[in-house]
Amino acid sequence: MIRVLIADDQALVRAGFRVLIDSAADLEVVGEAGDGREAVELAHARHADVVLMDVRMPVLDGLAATRELAGTEGGPRIIILTTFDIDEYVFEALRAGASGFLLKDTEPDELLQAVRIVAGGDALLAPSVTRRLIEEFATRPDPHRAPPEALEVLTEREREVLALVARGLSNSEIATELFISPATAKTHVSRVMMKLGARDRAQLVVTAYETGLVSPRSS
Repeated sequence: MIRVLIADDQALVRAGFRVLIDSAADLEVVGEAGDGREAVELAHARHADVVLMDVRMPVLDGLAATRELAGTEGGPRIIILTTFDIDEYVFEALRAGASGFLLKDTEPDELLQAVRIVAGGDALLAPSVTRRLIEEFATRPDPHRAPPEALEVLTEREREVLALVARGLSNSEIATELFISPATAKTHVSRVMMKLGARDRAQLVVTAYETGLVSPRSS
């Protein structure tokens, strides 16, 4: 059973998500939070696997809450909820450790599947909103941009795999691209994550863009 926490300052929104999530046999809502501070506390207390996190909340915003939770050993995965295609705060949420993004008008089945994907340790990189967010994020100047030397721990093949992950390819698609088996592709991705200290594919995408391995124009 995947344990889900809903963090949104609007009670009506929380209620809607609760009904939807509780309708799935493999998901359960373990708590609701009306602000970011409550979200952090409840996520720990209720051992949430996934947090649906609104960005704009009182006391502590979704960005700060995401940073706190993502920086915790064994912490929950975070899916950022936004009402806009491009949300100013979402760029920083990606850096803070969010594993995915969803628009609040996402189809119900897509939202349920997104929770399952993120809970399984993957990142939500397929939706068009995420691709736009990543591309916009990558064009912004960042004083903390990672140097290319950060990739020196990777083999040439692992760099190829990282570049394909940054393009949003799945393990099976990477396998097809590189003429290797899906199992081998999965092993390469796992090794890249381990070497770079990334908790999921979203962080691999960040690293690939920040080091200049790929650019929005090349992806």
